[in-house]
Amino acid sequence: MLQRRQFLRLTASIAGLAIASHSARAQSYPTRPLRLIVGDAPGGAPDIVARVMGQWLSQSLGEPVVVENRPGAGTTIAMEMVAKAPPDGYTLAVVSTSAATSAALYEKLDYDLIRDFAPVAGLVRSPLIMVVDPSFPAQTVPEFIAYAKANPGKINMASAGNGTGPHVAGELFNMMSGSGMVHVPFRGGPPALMAVLGGQAQVYFVAVSSSIENIRAGKLRALAVTTATRWEGLPGVAAVSEFIPGYEASIWFGVGSPRGTPAEIVEKLNKGINAGLADPEIKARLAALGDQTMPMTPVEFGRLVVGETEKWAKVVKFAGVKVE
Repeated sequence: MLQRRQFLRLTASIAGLAIASHSARAQSYPTRPLRLIVGDAPGGAPDIVARVMGQWLSQSLGEPVVVENRPGAGTTIAMEMVAKAPPDGYTLAVVSTSAATSAALYEKLDYDLIRDFAPVAGLVRSPLIMVVDPSFPAQTVPEFIAYAKANPGKINMASAGNGTGPHVAGELFNMMSGSGMVHVPFRGGPPALMAVLGGQAQVYFVAVSSSIENIRAGKLRALAVTTATRWEGLPGVAAVSEFIPGYEASIWFGVGSPRGTPAEIVEKLNKGINAGLADPEIKARLAALGDQTMPMTPVEFGRLVVGETEKWAKVVKFAGVKVE
């Protein structure tokens, strides 16, 4: 009996030491620079958002946040790198729509987006804009769908490549509307945009930053935005969901860390990021890029990642897209 009591006291003491150790680690964290890994090239939307928030976090946490670009393979190179990093809060990933679609696109990945990452915080959400050449005969989404059904196989849908946000947004539109658009992938956003401007493709689900000037100059006609509600930057342009209930295909970014990162550290990062998203100057800088801040708890961001991964898996299966 005595031995049992001694054992219980010992295990309780060890548990208490472990809790105290975690608490002390979270209070002292960080003590060295953090790395924020971006799976896209410098200058792209994920990179810009990462640098805006990285600068804020550097000031908030008192340690540098170094943004590292590891582009390629639909962000899977960067995500694998972070998944295999020590779960100590010093290596973080920008988790994006691309990460969610890649989970379905790539048959063989050395990580699992849901299992191997701890959700930290949301960052931003932004719409894509469904654009056509001004000479295209449809003025609205219902007219576009009617024209597509009356002319099967004659509407080319440009994209920045297989599995990209513009591609899956268009395939979701195909799936929910029965439009039967023909996907034409290009090597990046600029060639896809030029294809629509030049008449080689008829429609493109394009990022705000890439298209807004051409829309305002009358070189492209905006039929709709892909967010659940209208975008304040183009208040006169409808949302696709006004005509196809339940349609939503926004581009989003958040932050994740390796699974097993202490909850106290995740919470500290979450509070720092959300404080930045609430800062008027940060909000203005992001709004200028067409981004809407997306403050979330770790649990809320985790639910978003799970939901988006499941949604895009259905779309990828419908479209029959695979990437080796």
